[in-house]
Amino acid sequence: MDLRIFTEPQQGATYDTLLTVAKATEDLGFDAFFRSDHYLRMGSADGLPGPTDAWITLAGLARETKRIRLGTLMTAGTFRLPGVLAIQVAQVDQMSGGRVELGLGAGWFEEEHKAYGIPFPKEKFARLEEQLAIVTGLWATEVGQTFSHHGTHYDLTDSPALPKPAQAKVPVLIGGHGATRTPRLAALYADEFNMPFASIEDSERQFGRVRTAAEEAGRRGSDLTYSNALVACVGKDADEVSRRAAAIGRDVEELKANGLAGSPAEVVDRIGRYAEIGSQRLYLQILDLDDLDHLDLISSQVMSQLS
Repeated sequence: MDLRIFTEPQQGATYDTLLTVAKATEDLGFDAFFRSDHYLRMGSADGLPGPTDAWITLAGLARETKRIRLGTLMTAGTFRLPGVLAIQVAQVDQMSGGRVELGLGAGWFEEEHKAYGIPFPKEKFARLEEQLAIVTGLWATEVGQTFSHHGTHYDLTDSPALPKPAQAKVPVLIGGHGATRTPRLAALYADEFNMPFASIEDSERQFGRVRTAAEEAGRRGSDLTYSNALVACVGKDADEVSRRAAAIGRDVEELKANGLAGSPAEVVDRIGRYAEIGSQRLYLQILDLDDLDHLDLISSQVMSQLS
């Protein structure tokens, strides 16, 4: 079971804070550092000092880290034209020496689009499908050849399809709860399917749908990696769990029901239950980015029991 650190910087974080967390992620042995792609805080957080751009952040971290994978859960398809996104991701992959992964979603948070003047189209899923075809198609085009796409939402003619990523293939992540279109899209384009903030039962059902869709598309269900994203709140004892839950404005029992919360032993047991239904990788949503002791505890007393 791979453990990855997943952050939500729109809730309030500077680049320096993210760099500190990414370096701790690397030093403590975690597999990857991922971040959300949002421009507006959610809930009661003040969001200070303001948003950071996902791909600018990852470009900086690409030069400041050496081992960990870097990526997004999920890049909002509404924020970037697919041709430009292909260039950005390829460049950051080169800057990192081939450690980038692209999570790409349709975009859903209408308020942040209004706040920063970003168009919020009514039909987003069909756009996402074209975006995936374009981004992956640009990367797959051989050097010296051109790429064209004439779709409903995007039109590319004789693109040189450059630059190329450092990796032969940048892993593409697709995720979500949709019962029909999401599994089909994952079967066509994804290297990894991610189920965000879902129960064990719902995850098992959705993983099954994705495996079936993959087989219908001519792939093996096992060709994809299956993962979950879950909020983490781990403590040496009940008091520490309560303190960490209070720091992120959450209730301990709710966190235990819907995330990875409790003592290291409780969290290891919970992770084992996700593993039993086929989850191979967990993205631990860390909401208090100043609490590096939390990462240390997870590394030393949770991750150490999973190897």
